Amino acid sequence: MSLTTGTRLGPYEIVAPLGAGGMGEVYRARDARLGRDVAIKVLPEHLSAEPEMCARFEREARAVAALSHPNILSIHDVGSDRGITYSVTELLEGEDLRHRLDRGPLPWRRAVEIAAAVADGLAASHARGIVHRDLKPENLFLTTDGRVKILDFGLARQAPMLAGGTDSGSPTVSLRTDPGTVLGTVGYMSPEQLRAAIVDDRSDLFSLGCVLFEMVSGSRPFQRMTGAETIAAILKDDPPDLAAGGRDIPSDLQRAIQHCLEKDRDSRFQSARDLAFGLRSIASGSVATAAPDRGHIDSLAVLPFVNSSGDSAAEYLADGVTESLIYSLSQIPRLRVMARSTMFRFKGKDADPQAVGRELSVRAVLTGRVVQRGESLLVQTELVDAASGWLLWGERYNRTIDDVFAVQEAIANEIAEKLQVRLTGEEQSRLAKRQTDDPIAYQLYLKGRFHWNKRNEEGLRKGIDYFRQAIEQDPGYALANIGIADSYNILGFYNVIASRDAYPKAKAAARRALELDDGLAEAHASLAYAANYYDWDWAGAERGFLKAIELNPNYPTARQWYGLQLASRLRFEEANREMRGALEADPLSLIISTGIGWIHFFERRYAEAIDDCQKALEMDPAFQQARLMLAKTFQQVSRLEDAVEECRKAVAAAPDPLAIAALGVALAIVDRRDEVRTILAQLDEMAKHRYVSPYCRAEIHLALGEIDETFVWLERAYAERTTPLAYLAVDPRLDPIRTDPRFADLARRVGV
Repeated sequence: MSLTTGTRLGPYEIVAPLGAGGMGEVYRARDARLGRDVAIKVLPEHLSAEPEMCARFEREARAVAALSHPNILSIHDVGSDRGITYSVTELLEGEDLRHRLDRGPLPWRRAVEIAAAVADGLAASHARGIVHRDLKPENLFLTTDGRVKILDFGLARQAPMLAGGTDSGSPTVSLRTDPGTVLGTVGYMSPEQLRAAIVDDRSDLFSLGCVLFEMVSGSRPFQRMTGAETIAAILKDDPPDLAAGGRDIPSDLQRAIQHCLEKDRDSRFQSARDLAFGLRSIASGSVATAAPDRGHIDSLAVLPFVNSSGDSAAEYLADGVTESLIYSLSQIPRLRVMARSTMFRFKGKDADPQAVGRELSVRAVLTGRVVQRGESLLVQTELVDAASGWLLWGERYNRTIDDVFAVQEAIANEIAEKLQVRLTGEEQSRLAKRQTDDPIAYQLYLKGRFHWNKRNEEGLRKGIDYFRQAIEQDPGYALANIGIADSYNILGFYNVIASRDAYPKAKAAARRALELDDGLAEAHASLAYAANYYDWDWAGAERGFLKAIELNPNYPTARQWYGLQLASRLRFEEANREMRGALEADPLSLIISTGIGWIHFFERRYAEAIDDCQKALEMDPAFQQARLMLAKTFQQVSRLEDAVEECRKAVAAAPDPLAIAALGVALAIVDRRDEVRTILAQLDEMAKHRYVSPYCRAEIHLALGEIDETFVWLERAYAERTTPLAYLAVDPRLDPIRTDPRFADLARRVGV
């Protein structure tokens, strides 16, 4: 050791040497400013003399310093003093994993605990784009208080690679090849490292698999007599069978280690977070208690599958597989499946399956990830018991993109089997039924749904385009027709386009879907929706909604739409029952939560309506429909300035005619007539470029007290069969004109 006690490096005073390695010497030091002991690593002299190495040392130290995770060694500082480059870290008490392994293998459960902690740390570093590249027992530290710390992120030392003799130590090597430099330690390097290929997060998982193998077996999986033979084994040989070594190791753990050590990184765990979850499932699922009785699992949530392709253009595929599985599994009777809109509230949030299970009151949670590379497709899934955290089932599917149907069918069937759901022949046929056998049509459909789910005008129009392409590819594709029907229904309901341009197209597409498959609940619901809001065929719409609910009680949208229709007919008790059923299947749905608020608004239960809308806005402050409904309710309870403020927020989020008209109404009620006239002029100008519903102007003139003008615009709304007329009988804002004979005549013609 070259630094003596009392030597100062910047503000730090050397206390004692701790050890040395290829990347430098490590000392205990005292930071007098903060009154704490720290560890200081000093870059070796021959490396300190290289500006490039010093810059890299500091750059990587700063990158790791930005991480804050209990399983990563904390870096406090980096500096240079009198030509000495150093980094300052927290001081650890304990031993590195190499010293522990020198005394023999670990109990498998302790090995799993350590590996899971390391995977947690790697997940944090990978999230910041930092790949360790040199994971090995020497770089894993076990503290005296039971913690696990990862050391030396990305700091590899150079040494002759294949210096003859046995590879008894763990030398870190630098292989200089074209196109770049490969860093790692012989015996722990991934195949892609050895091939000088691009290295990503999954390389660290291979190295961790090697470490885990060594922890439970006492030997390295690819250890050979020479470094060259070790490298050849990593590239070509399978690891030894752990069971053959005579140790009592759970088969699930053996499979997990094998999964880490796959030669093809696409076949490994796809993230450190997945590995940590799998390891903890093994640990919790292997205790000496009976496995849970799976027969009582009657509810399921499917978390959005993660797109691990590294390409945002493949996002539609991960979303589509998730949505298709939700759709398929919802066909299983006696199994309550959380709806798509609730589950996609968890998208991108790295949700814990057990926490999701508790929040949604379901007994099992399905997670997964999708990797698409060209024509190859990898789908990885895990089914977790939400109460216990047990891993009920997990599988990886390596297929081509054309086999995505078979993958989805296999997953659905496996889940039905694992949950011990007994299906009749008809139910099995429904579960296995494919709506198309054309993979190109299916991908076009998934892209259509991806854009449709954005629920804005641009997304809906793009969705229609993709659905049409899917139908051109496969004219018998019923679900693509339903996609067109749903798109036009939404465009019509929110007055994005005129009713006459929306609902007839929705009806035609829904009827075509029913011609292809009369058993599709979604098609019956879509046709009923158009019949309700365009044809004002109340009885026919009710029959359609009831048929949809009979075919699929798990379809919350049918119950939501039916609930609103019942409310429009003043059948409030039935309406609330249907909406509660919809919310049970889709508890985090913004539109259903707001729909309950609409019903309470129609019932004049304003305090409850306000509460409903505020709950929706707590989930998503940008949800415009809840904000507009809240503004309308504030007006009914004389919170007029609050109503104006809510409308201004809605306009700021999306300045469409409905929001602008709502602001005009709010301003008219507080008698800001000049501003209202400006808004009317704005709507006139907008009407030159896009559709503006006559009902928008009718609302504003009513708020201004201009009754004759109100009826002029209501008659135009009637001529155009505008959506809001369906609620003539229940909308409290129309109360001032209910005694007018013109209103009675209008209501009679509408049929309410």
